[in-house]
Amino acid sequence: MAVETSKDSKDSKKEAMPPGMVMGPDGKPCKICTSSATFRKWTQLAAKQEKQSSSYPAGGAGATAAAVGAAAVAATIPTPTDNEGAAWKRPDDCPPDVEQLGRATWTFLHTTAAYYPERPTPVQRSNMLSLLRSLPILYPCSWCASHLEENIKDHPPDVSGRLALSRWLCERHNDVNERLGKPRFDCAKTDERWKDGPADGSCD
Repeated sequence: MAVETSKDSKDSKKEAMPPGMVMGPDGKPCKICTSSATFRKWTQLAAKQEKQSSSYPAGGAGATAAAVGAAAVAATIPTPTDNEGAAWKRPDDCPPDVEQLGRATWTFLHTTAAYYPERPTPVQRSNMLSLLRSLPILYPCSWCASHLEENIKDHPPDVSGRLALSRWLCERHNDVNERLGKPRFDCAKTDERWKDGPADGSCD
């Protein structure tokens, strides 16, 4: 019974959250699993909920009214703004959010693969496998890490050489892109994107 109450409580909180908010394994909103804009939206919502619930008596009809009010607030809360009401711009020195962490991680992995040897030694293969297999264990976003762990189980890393590894990473990245509703990347262009740059020399 206590578990059901806890679950109901979590479900009601989830309903009142903005789309895109991810709960961490501790049952609290996961900051590193969520975009900064969504997390800021949630903190604004939480503040409004707290203010709203304080105007209702505890328990009974008052608690029900507070819950209904919280859901209404969640549905209408606008894009995060600063104190003057302008669209909020995240300061550069904030801790990374899920999007920044993801971009940085993919940049590192794709670039590492682009410079991986064509004929790696057994030690190099072992080290690359260790790196890739450690990601689901060490990655700060637990939600992302669990998806990656499943993906790696279904598609074991190919560390036989530079092109094979680059292709494998590109396909894993595209799996994530599809899940997030983003366009797929053309895996024939991994060297152009991560090593050589475009043929027109625009990056030279």
